[in-house]
Amino acid sequence: MDIIVILDFGSQTSQLIARRVREAHVYCELFPYDTPAEQILALQPKGLILSGGPASIYQTGAPSIPDYVLESGLPILGICYGMQALTHALGGRVAASTHPEYGSAEIEVLTEDPLLPAGKQPVWMSHGDRIEIPPPGFHVSARSENSPIAAIGDNLHKRYGLQFHPEVHHTPGGGEILRTFAVDICDAQPEWTPESIVENSVEQVKAQIGDQLVIAGVSGGVDSSVAAALVQRAVGDQLTCIFVNPGLLRHGEAEAVVQAFDENLGARLIAIDATETFLNALSGVTDPEDKRRIIGEKFIRVFEAQANKVGQARFLVQGTIYPDVVESSAPDRRAASRIKTHHNVGGLPTDFDLELVEPLRFLFKDEVRAVGLALGLPESLVWRQPFPGPGLAVRCLGEITVERLKRLRVADKIVLDELQTAGLLRKKTAQAFAVLLPVQSVGVMGDQRTYAETVAVRAVTTDDFMTADWARLPLPVLARISNRIVNEVPGVNRVVYDITSKPPATIEWE
Repeated sequence: MDIIVILDFGSQTSQLIARRVREAHVYCELFPYDTPAEQILALQPKGLILSGGPASIYQTGAPSIPDYVLESGLPILGICYGMQALTHALGGRVAASTHPEYGSAEIEVLTEDPLLPAGKQPVWMSHGDRIEIPPPGFHVSARSENSPIAAIGDNLHKRYGLQFHPEVHHTPGGGEILRTFAVDICDAQPEWTPESIVENSVEQVKAQIGDQLVIAGVSGGVDSSVAAALVQRAVGDQLTCIFVNPGLLRHGEAEAVVQAFDENLGARLIAIDATETFLNALSGVTDPEDKRRIIGEKFIRVFEAQANKVGQARFLVQGTIYPDVVESSAPDRRAASRIKTHHNVGGLPTDFDLELVEPLRFLFKDEVRAVGLALGLPESLVWRQPFPGPGLAVRCLGEITVERLKRLRVADKIVLDELQTAGLLRKKTAQAFAVLLPVQSVGVMGDQRTYAETVAVRAVTTDDFMTADWARLPLPVLARISNRIVNEVPGVNRVVYDITSKPPATIEWE
């Protein structure tokens, strides 16, 4: 299958480039810019994309284009910093701009160009440097008000540069630009489809597992479910799925997981109710990182005890997806501060002696969902609301008790039910949930004074979960949610709505 390689110079939107190219059904992968040449060239890419980045190419120590990139003769597309690095390497001149551009802009295409459609079009700019002199052999193909050289091209060598970001949704025509580069200029075949992903993944899993036994930990989430379904398609009865209920799931989820696997997957499933074990371990714990650590360690131990009963399994299925892998390897994030402990990449203890099977390792979330539907999984499972690995433990702020978890489950179900009734799930909200706060306030219910807890409602819109905005829910819907929660959830007398975007906040509250 043809591949486009993206070399990441540290842009916060590098993953979006990969997603947009794959939306054109062309397979691509993202690598740090300094990945060894032999690793990149071994893939036999049809073209190379150079991402943006935070550096200035003319500064000492700034990342530069590896020699093999230009020597390869492959088509090249440089985006923002990638364009500047391409210009610098080929003899053009880059300098600090006296008029930086951050946000919406309009470009005007100046010449007939194989990459850009004619006329004017809105784009998204984010740069403080600009091209002053393009490299020899390049023409200026577009300009904006503050960028006389907003795009350049060398048709002879199929090398192009864009000062704007075609990968973000603020550039409406950006997806078509990336498709044009990948398919028309690089001649990559658009063969990356859910059906081809299933076919390739099944063959790879068969080759890896052979006739050995394999186990999968499933949570009911889309990643673990689709991963298990792929392995089931590949090796059938060699797979045993283990579902550990930590007592931290949403209303009715434990039962729904068992039903989904029985009716839709047909895989052997061992379901363990470990509620008491987890809640005892979490007693008195309030710090979210401590909660994550305890839950992760306890899950491994419970899972391990069950896994040891499944014959001599050699392999473990894990639902790692591509953003998990990229975030752990991108150049500007190698030394990044920890925001929260991740429960997938690197999450296994060193004494857990099983070889990983990761059939989703190179898929984005939207691709995982498409594969799930292609495998015949129900939409209710494939489009399940995103849910943190530690479950309600990180939405139940403060101490976790049976009583507080019950409050949170009922409140959360009310939120989801009301949004579903109003037709606002999936179409208008990417994620929505309730959070129970350890904040008590005075209220009046009937003729009595109350002193009870607060529920925060969170609903966001997003395309990629890298950034998110708070959902503008209709006031009557918010009123019904609030009214039902304070009337139906004992111990809660106040409801608030979170109107913070990401950034500066995260989507979850912990």
